[in-house]
Amino acid sequence: MTADPLAPLDLAFWNIESAGHPMHLAALGVFSAGSPSAAAHAADLLASRAAAVPGLRMRIRDTWQPPGLRQSLSALRRPWPGPGEPLTGALRQPLAAAVRRSLAFGGATREPDPGFDPLDHVRLHPPAADFHTAAGRLMGHPLERTRPPWEAHVLPDGDGVSFAVLFKFHHALADGLRALTLAAALMDPMDLPTPRPRPTAPPRGLLPDVREVPGLLRDALSDAGRALDIGAAVARSTLDMHSSPALTCAPSGTRRTAGTVIDLDDVHRIRKSAGGTVNDVLIAVVAGALRRWLDERGDGSEGVAPRALIPVSRRRPRTAHPQGNRLSGYLTRLPVGERDPLARLTRVRTAMDRNKDAGPHRGAGAVALLADHVPPLGHRLGGPLLGQAARLWFDVLVTSVPLPGFGLKLGGDPLGAVFPLAPLAPGHSLAVAVSTYRGRVHYGLVADGAAVPDLDRLAHALTEEVTTLTAVCDHRATRFGAGAGR
Repeated sequence: MTADPLAPLDLAFWNIESAGHPMHLAALGVFSAGSPSAAAHAADLLASRAAAVPGLRMRIRDTWQPPGLRQSLSALRRPWPGPGEPLTGALRQPLAAAVRRSLAFGGATREPDPGFDPLDHVRLHPPAADFHTAAGRLMGHPLERTRPPWEAHVLPDGDGVSFAVLFKFHHALADGLRALTLAAALMDPMDLPTPRPRPTAPPRGLLPDVREVPGLLRDALSDAGRALDIGAAVARSTLDMHSSPALTCAPSGTRRTAGTVIDLDDVHRIRKSAGGTVNDVLIAVVAGALRRWLDERGDGSEGVAPRALIPVSRRRPRTAHPQGNRLSGYLTRLPVGERDPLARLTRVRTAMDRNKDAGPHRGAGAVALLADHVPPLGHRLGGPLLGQAARLWFDVLVTSVPLPGFGLKLGGDPLGAVFPLAPLAPGHSLAVAVSTYRGRVHYGLVADGAAVPDLDRLAHALTEEVTTLTAVCDHRATRFGAGAGR
């Protein structure tokens, strides 16, 4: 494995991070323990298997000299063609490589760590009275930036009937799909079909074929227009504020996590009765839970419509192995101030349909795409300022993390529940992640520990909102059914 420059969005995540706002995503998996020693056995397995997973050996190193530039320049030290002679492929390719690498000034590389030791990354902790309490403390600690930026924390329970594993991956190392791939590589082996190899594109020269020039010009103009459109949409989104002070805070540097599990069948019942998609229902549940939570803590929900950032992956599951984040997003208002739960769902569905019609390459939610238009040095210098501006752009992150439909095991012990945990942006008090695993929906909540001491109450409000929506939909179905019978 060789050193590769970080993709623009990865570089942005690497430079946005600060000591008080670590940029790692995580998942808290809860396993049934087959024996009192299951947690210790799991830690040993994770450490031994990590050594064989190449992606876990990769560290991120800041660099001022563009990687590989010296080699590219050395390749050019050969006789150049005379006047009128064509630029042969032997020179064209090194020249293209030199130009491309020179643009990486001030960036960072992803490269193998020669001193990689899995024991630095896998840790067995004393028994935990509550997995989420322990996970909250660990989520507040940034990953070590001089080593491969990931950790696995094994948390036994006090009774020996279960244990949890908290996987942490820096967002510059992996997005949700990539993190899933790396974590799954540490689970028990499974007989899975071998993926078909993807065709590789032939190497390109420095100069395009003249027949490609019109298309390249159109693409360049389209990219420039799209960037201006996204920038204008972001600016407009900061003007209309309908959020709640409970969703923003002065950072305390502490974290708290919580989670809840709901039945996927209930979500499908709501979807079939009220319309929309499963994702629409899950977002509407967040809006309803926020309403309950704000009212109960006395902050009030009337007129509140926080801006939710809904990340959208631009990578298909079969392409999860290539490194580098490929994300866009939708920015939508959560109708927290709406009293009627079905009306909330309708408004979420309408807003999401509008976002989908526009596509993930337009609007304020697609600001991640602007990373491609910023040189590496710009990410290095402007990353901290960009992180501080997040609270002006959106109020709460609501993200969906894909999980496999089949059951996972570690040391023969089955994974029963898994709670995804998202990074918390500077100035934000709450982030919400959701995953579906084996017929159940898992909500994972991350909050500033000082600003949201009642995070468990918000987790419970999610369950209450599903119960309410299910009851309302069942009542409507019964009423309409009775009317049809008459």
